[in-house]
Amino acid sequence: MAILWRHSALAHRHAAIGGELEDWNGMGTAWFYDHTPERAKADYEAIRTKAGLMDVSGLKKAHVVGADAAYVIDRVTTRNVEKIAPGRSTYASILNADGKFVDDCIIYHLAVNSWMVVLGTGIGLEQLGTVAANKNVSVLFDDDLHDLSLQGPLSVDLLAEEIPAIRDLAYFGIMQTRLFGRDVMISRTGYTGERGYEIFCRAKDAVHLWDNILDAGKDMGVRPCQFSTLDMLRIESYLLFYPGDNSETFPFADEPCGDTLWELGLEFTVSPGKEGFIGAENHYASEGKERFKIYGVQLSDSMDQMEMHARVLRDGKDIGVITYGLSSELNGYSVAIARIDPDAAKPGTKLTVVQPDGTELAATAEEMPFYDKDKSVRTAKG
Repeated sequence: MAILWRHSALAHRHAAIGGELEDWNGMGTAWFYDHTPERAKADYEAIRTKAGLMDVSGLKKAHVVGADAAYVIDRVTTRNVEKIAPGRSTYASILNADGKFVDDCIIYHLAVNSWMVVLGTGIGLEQLGTVAANKNVSVLFDDDLHDLSLQGPLSVDLLAEEIPAIRDLAYFGIMQTRLFGRDVMISRTGYTGERGYEIFCRAKDAVHLWDNILDAGKDMGVRPCQFSTLDMLRIESYLLFYPGDNSETFPFADEPCGDTLWELGLEFTVSPGKEGFIGAENHYASEGKERFKIYGVQLSDSMDQMEMHARVLRDGKDIGVITYGLSSELNGYSVAIARIDPDAAKPGTKLTVVQPDGTELAATAEEMPFYDKDKSVRTAKG
């Protein structure tokens, strides 16, 4: 049984609507409000067509403050932090000394010598602490700071009733403001591939904000969404989940765990020409040596959902595995993220997906994202 050492101030709100609090990053998180397909479908479609509110406070939030703050973040992450202006944020990767992916994060530049790094489920926080040792910097883990994720096309309309300037907040922009009478930081970010916002607040304000957002949005169809909805949304939006899509879950037969950015398709997270970050030399040396590629798979004539661990075949040869699949009635396709041989990672390559029960499904390899291919939805203005 997992030891839950972190607590969400919204735990009782989740429990009141059937939430089962399960471990994520050491915090009890409402993975499900119920396990029915109807609930999953309703939450997914709410975020794609209206808006949904999720508690993602289990993300690890660290303030990095002091004269050496930028140096520490620059050393640990793949981004050139000098290019991130105050009031902006960016997505970055974190590697180990072997140049293998160990975590991802969003870097927020709050003010001069003041940053926040929000991390996933890997060891990024530990790397920040190690590099910060004996430097003029403090790395402060902040579990009082809660994160409410309001995602969907109507999220901007809901927030604009209280904060008209929210319409001008650019993708990956940050705003320090007040919402329903409480201090918040709002960022134009999310994990859904949809237009959305993350609302950072104090623990004591989380329930007030949760209740007021849902009350303000009830006539718009805004609803609380279970955490597992993120898996459905991220699949079609090409948003990877560590360690779910990685070799920690799908180990190599004869090699230790560890995937390169070239294999994961995350090489774009390295700022052009950047050197000096942990694992940099090995990262650059691994280009062209991909053992697999993360790539999309789409069924040709079926809406069956491809299951985790289903095998991917090309001309009868096993070339990879499905990590996560989604069957979307809303978008009329069944798609999945897969780890496949690099030679097969080309649009239109004919494949066969063999489900764990032996069912064979015709499919093709396709570029991701499947949804919002040009990212015009998530970056929309006004």
